[in-house]
Amino acid sequence: MSSGAGGQLQQIGNRLNDPLRVAIAGRLKAGKSTLVNALIGRRVAPTAAGECTRVVTRFRYGPADRIDVVTRDGARHSLPLDEDGMVPSRLGVPAARVAHVDVTLTSDRLRDLTVVDTPGLSSTDVASSERAEEAVGIDPDSAGEVAAAEAVVYVFTQAVRADDRRALESFHAASARLATSPINAIGVLGKVDTLTGGAGDPWPTAGPLADQQAGLLARTVSDVVPVAALLAETAEAGRLTAADRDALAALAALPPASLRVLLTSADLFRGRPAPIGAEQRERLLTRLDLYGIGFACAQLAGDPRLGTGELVRRLLAASGFPRLQETVDRTFRWRCDAIKAGWALTRMQRLAGFTPDPRDRAALRDGLEAALRDPSYHRLRLLDAAQRAATGAVPLPAPWEQELIRLATSDDPRFVLGLPDAGDAELTTAAIAAAGRWRAYAVDGAGPAQARLAHVASRGFHLLSQSAVASRGVTGEVRPCRT
Repeated sequence: MSSGAGGQLQQIGNRLNDPLRVAIAGRLKAGKSTLVNALIGRRVAPTAAGECTRVVTRFRYGPADRIDVVTRDGARHSLPLDEDGMVPSRLGVPAARVAHVDVTLTSDRLRDLTVVDTPGLSSTDVASSERAEEAVGIDPDSAGEVAAAEAVVYVFTQAVRADDRRALESFHAASARLATSPINAIGVLGKVDTLTGGAGDPWPTAGPLADQQAGLLARTVSDVVPVAALLAETAEAGRLTAADRDALAALAALPPASLRVLLTSADLFRGRPAPIGAEQRERLLTRLDLYGIGFACAQLAGDPRLGTGELVRRLLAASGFPRLQETVDRTFRWRCDAIKAGWALTRMQRLAGFTPDPRDRAALRDGLEAALRDPSYHRLRLLDAAQRAATGAVPLPAPWEQELIRLATSDDPRFVLGLPDAGDAELTTAAIAAAGRWRAYAVDGAGPAQARLAHVASRGFHLLSQSAVASRGVTGEVRPCRT
């Protein structure tokens, strides 16, 4: 094989040993960087407009905090974090020359998950908007760093727009075999705390709205999770101090009517008489906004002795972020081996299709065909089947589709079979029964396309029955991907 094709194969193999790479994408000012900070557990990604918000920024684990600005010619320019511990707003290199910003952090959350922050779509800055389209894979040649992401968290506010859908479709088409499916994508309904326009409870609106959007995107994302990212960032990054708690307690002691007026709008909160100063009010707005301030005041009014730590825990719960963490674990960390395998298949298929040397193309295609036929690699056939079902290319009844996706993306028989407390014998019996059920469906009631998927699933459950052992863990246990 030529050195060019061999080198690209080596790069694909090397990526399989890296942590799962997740791109955070979405429209301008959707709250992507705030969400990145919450996921990392540190306020390091700038949220205000600046040079650094117009370029792709990758956050990964490293032995020391470090920033490298990587230009399109491959050169690296090192920068320190600013005095607040964040990526500086000015990079020292024109944004047009920047390929990406590489940030290594000592955060344990990045040990098995690399997070890629992307510019916003539909920016008033044309260049920024174009870079955003690159970041979700529309132009993978000029944004290879983000096109290498194997999964995406797509952030939107209030309602999905047509260009949101196009961006998701473009990411999927560029990045993974499991693409255009909910297997490697999550939607986030961001900034839910602003839905009511003040301190009112947004959740009666946010929950149904997220469910509605999840229905519209059922073939694109696995779930849509509503999140108040500002509250999550403040709680996860430790930004609320004891002095902040005391300021909130002073507000909570106001007569309820006076507090309600104060929390009607940011302007009233800044300008009306209050027991705390202007600087402290602005600080609370930047950390909690009106909904968070109102929620914290309600907690302190109900329990004036509430400590800072417990208040932060309640704010985190009120942000909706714990559900997002659970969804990321279930959708990405549990499935990361499967997602990465699908990504590698896509890259190898493209390499086989575009390699100039016909001998290299033939060798790559023969290798892929052999892998898909090898019983040891049956998971690859399952991944292909699950992708076809999840996209609707081959329609299956919803329960069958979900069962096939579980089988393709997990090696935990308890999770696949929905039997969290089963013993070895029960698991084996259930797997054999599932294999028989899929085989029966293949020969009676399925069309030709469904029958092909059903035979693959039947074989998968037969193999699962042979490996259903208790040592594989229990449903609900987060098992990071093997790297």
